[in-house]
Order: sequence, then structure tokens, then C-alpha cells
Amino acid sequence: MLPVSKDTLLRVVRRRHRLPADPLKVIGIDDWAWRRKHRYASIICNLERRRVVTLLPDREPATARAWLAAHPTIAIVARDRGGGYGEAAAKALPHAVQVADRWHLMENASRAFLDAVRKSMRQIRTVIGATTIDPQLLTAAERLQYEGYL
Repeated sequence: MLPVSKDTLLRVVRRRHRLPADPLKVIGIDDWAWRRKHRYASIICNLERRRVVTLLPDREPATARAWLAAHPTIAIVARDRGGGYGEAAAKALPHAVQVADRWHLMENASRAFLDAVRKSMRQIRTVIGATTIDPQLLTAAERLQYEGYL
């Protein structure tokens, strides 16, 4: 809750940047915005220590590949499901295991769950005895679907 500018925050992060004492084994890599919709970069975190390791200047696979190749002790790379970081990790660290990061796993699982429930709503309503539909209880998307059905 301290008022601080993004420039000051970045200066503090850069000033506190230190090389890790232990070799990196488990990292997470993802993109982030220096300035949303204008300039993006990559962030690499040590997932064992929960600390930022470095900020790469862009999100190009070649940049990530060069950084990863300089750290051959990395055994696990957690990343999003996009192809750029996966390709960079596969080429720079062929021995490393690549896994989906926690945020993307939860996002994909919740989307799959909601899709399955949406597709099964007619059967669910039949089983619980709600054969008559009250349009006031429907979500906006369900209401559009119901009006199309009518």
C-alpha cells in the first residue's frame, strides 16, 4: 500500500539483483509488460527460492535460449503453453523437463470444467428435476441460448 512508481520499483529490483549462490535447478519463465500493449519482456524466477533471477529485455525465443544455454544446471522449466519458451528450452536444455506453470494449469482446468458443465446443463437440470426453466435464473449466456432454443 505504498505509493511507488513503476520506474522506482524496477530500479529497486535491478539494484537488488544478485547472482544466485546456488546453481539454478527449477525455474519459471514467462512474459510480462514493461508497458502494456507497447513493450514486453521475459522474467525468469528461481522457483525453489521464490525469487526473481533476471529480467530479459524482450520475449524472443533466441534471447531466452541464449540465457538458458548459459545455465546448464537447470533441470525443470515451468512455462506457459506457448511455443516460444518451449522451443528455446528444448534447444538450450534438451535434458530439462518442461512443465506447465501453476497459473496456466488452473486456468486450463477451470475452463475445461466450465465447458463440461455448460455442455451438460440440460442433463443436469433433468436429473435434479428442474425441467421447467425460469429465464430469471439464467446467466446472460444461458438466456441467449435459451431464447435461440425457443
